[in-house]
Amino acid sequence: MAKPVRGLRFQPSGGSRAAQIPVGKKQRLTIERLANDGRGIAFLEGRTWFVAGALAGEEVEARVLGAHGKVVEARTERVFSASDLRRPAPCAHAGRCGGCSVQHLPHDEQLALKQRMLAEQLSRVAGVEPEAWAAPLSGPEFGYRRRARVAVRWDAKAKKLEVGFRAAGSQDIVAIDECPVLVQPLQPIMSRLPAMLQRLSKPQALGHVELFSGSAIAVLLRHMAPLSAADLEILQAFCAFHGAQLWLHGEGEPQPVDPDQALGYRLEPWNLQLAYRPGDFVQVNAGVNEAMVAQALEWLAPQADERVLDLFCGLGNFALPLAQNVREVVAVEGVATMVARAAENAASNNLHNTRFFQADLSQPLSDAEWAREGFSAVLLDPPRDGAFEVVRKLASLGAKRLVYVSCNPATLARDTVELVRQGYRLKRAGILDMFPQTAHVEAMALFEAS
Repeated sequence: MAKPVRGLRFQPSGGSRAAQIPVGKKQRLTIERLANDGRGIAFLEGRTWFVAGALAGEEVEARVLGAHGKVVEARTERVFSASDLRRPAPCAHAGRCGGCSVQHLPHDEQLALKQRMLAEQLSRVAGVEPEAWAAPLSGPEFGYRRRARVAVRWDAKAKKLEVGFRAAGSQDIVAIDECPVLVQPLQPIMSRLPAMLQRLSKPQALGHVELFSGSAIAVLLRHMAPLSAADLEILQAFCAFHGAQLWLHGEGEPQPVDPDQALGYRLEPWNLQLAYRPGDFVQVNAGVNEAMVAQALEWLAPQADERVLDLFCGLGNFALPLAQNVREVVAVEGVATMVARAAENAASNNLHNTRFFQADLSQPLSDAEWAREGFSAVLLDPPRDGAFEVVRKLASLGAKRLVYVSCNPATLARDTVELVRQGYRLKRAGILDMFPQTAHVEAMALFEAS
């Protein structure tokens, strides 16, 4: 057998490989424009830099968070030449906490950025523009978030419990004593939470904490080992002081310590009360949620004699207000527990013209019994993956009007291509500012059959 040849160096066919940029390196950059996620874009030595916290036209010093081929991700460490649009970050934790990435932009500029993101996706992917743009739906830019997950981790080396939110670009935890986007009832809980958790006897067994504010305030603790009686007493006293329910999540599903307690939220314009449990999906921005439901009903224009389909119905956030206006609502959801909860919500609100079904909506619509009679109108509110398999069959249901609520403009644009192919026209579209201070875009689009 021939001896192996050692010591040779073979160059890749594409030429010499550029040296990788190390994490932590600082680089002076000139920002050319903003990316769709609100980060600044710069170009240097054949690489594209995405810089969090930077604005177009600025000269900044950026610290590298990671590099992949010709793409470098970084965050702003220092601004040498500031944009006229830049404002002082309202939050003391800006740049470290990973939650609010565009708070250095005034709120009206945040809305303009989100509007551009939606328009660019519809134009570039679907090649369409709505016949009319709707004004952005927005509310207060701070104090809007009624639900939050707080990270909790025991640092064995430092023998310290870390409590806060995840840092930008890492799994580090930033200690937070005040969060400007939380609703006011959760602020005192947030500020006193770390000290309370540090009193517990087994901090290494703590998972995370979730805070809720709706028709009641609640604190949910995830724990990986049974709680002692003394720990439970500390938790109960803390929640009693703040007028909050205590929920525990050990093995199985989250449960309230007091089994008679329940969580929920109101849709005030429709005099509706919806129950939910930790783990259920609810919109975190109550004001914009109500405005969104109202706009969806206005655009869909449901009539008293119509049968309407609500896809990805969740707890009934759209289905129940719709049911007050039409002959029948058929609501479909993929998660069986949510289907049961939605049905209970309809019954508790004395709405008996609703029917709820469980179905895997990531798959093509089959010949389900609930689809055979057809529908006058359809409303869908899918997750970030969109609803491609569903929209492929919508024309066969006979719907003349369709409202699509999206949390991802990219998949909305993709699904728009299919809807246009089926003969629908994009009549109206606009953004929903569900998450101020972030670059996250929610949108609503109205389609009508040609």
